[in-house]
Amino acid sequence: MGHLFGREMYYLTWVLQFTILLLGNMGFLLLGGRALKEINSEFSDSPLRLQIYIVITGAAYFVFAFLVPTVSSMRRWLGISVVLTFTYIVILLVIVVRDGRSNKDRNYDIYGSNFSKVMNGFGAISAIIVCNTGGILPELQSTLRKPAVKNMRKALYLQYTVGLFFYYGVSIVGYWAYGSAVSAYLPEDLNGPKWANVTINAISFVQSIISQHMFIAPIHETLDTKFLRLDKSIHSRENLRNLLYLRVALFSGNTLVTAAFPFMGDIVNLLGSFSLIPLTFLFPSMIYMKVKGKSTRMGSKLWHWGIIVVFSLLTVATTISAVRLIVLNVKQYSLFADP
Repeated sequence: MGHLFGREMYYLTWVLQFTILLLGNMGFLLLGGRALKEINSEFSDSPLRLQIYIVITGAAYFVFAFLVPTVSSMRRWLGISVVLTFTYIVILLVIVVRDGRSNKDRNYDIYGSNFSKVMNGFGAISAIIVCNTGGILPELQSTLRKPAVKNMRKALYLQYTVGLFFYYGVSIVGYWAYGSAVSAYLPEDLNGPKWANVTINAISFVQSIISQHMFIAPIHETLDTKFLRLDKSIHSRENLRNLLYLRVALFSGNTLVTAAFPFMGDIVNLLGSFSLIPLTFLFPSMIYMKVKGKSTRMGSKLWHWGIIVVFSLLTVATTISAVRLIVLNVKQYSLFADP
């Protein structure tokens, strides 16, 4: 973007990308904290505050990031992640289907004014876009061996066919089982045996550790390149000390912000609206028009200009929706509230 549109666009793209990574990490912190709280709820009628579990999650992320400092060290963990994912899906679907068959009182009505329904719909679009960024993981991994482009396309095809089948399958079955009142964190609604609920939430917690490390890796890489001695081993005393400081600073800040805002998920949706939509849909068409706009066919021009106009409007609409939801939650919650 900087090469085609100038230095200002370069910095704008850089800020948007790194904001996505930071807020995404905060979303994972909230996910891990909620998973731990659900485990505690299985053994106690008065679980500890969510903030305590967020701090525990932040500490776990720090330890993992310190012991596994680079993406190249993640190889064995990716295999573990695959096993955990399918274990989670199988156990979850069995319980959800059983709950759905026994739940005769589920309601699919959507309440609220027409305006709130429209705004919530745009908010849902932001959430969907955020959740679908998981495709970046196989895309990044596939570029490590040649031919990079061909492997990347295979990885994306797999992600957005088989991957989405399971991803949306769980969402659809959950909505069928519990109706429109279903929780944003599906394991909260499960009525299965204690061992199953504990297992599902434990998997969610461990998986959040592995997944967040993949997404936050570019920030780790940037900080490590800036502050570590590249002429020395990463395991040298000086580099280990600096690595410790960097990881502590990053996860302390992220954990503090996440604990302060119990509606962090809405802020992540805001990220999806004003950052991910432009990066995913607008910028590629802008680049295409800048490079080939004068020589391309009229049909192609109309297609890309249509994308630019439609997704510019969608960016505005989803951003308004996300800001509205945050304002409503600010009125409802105080800082460090326990929702």
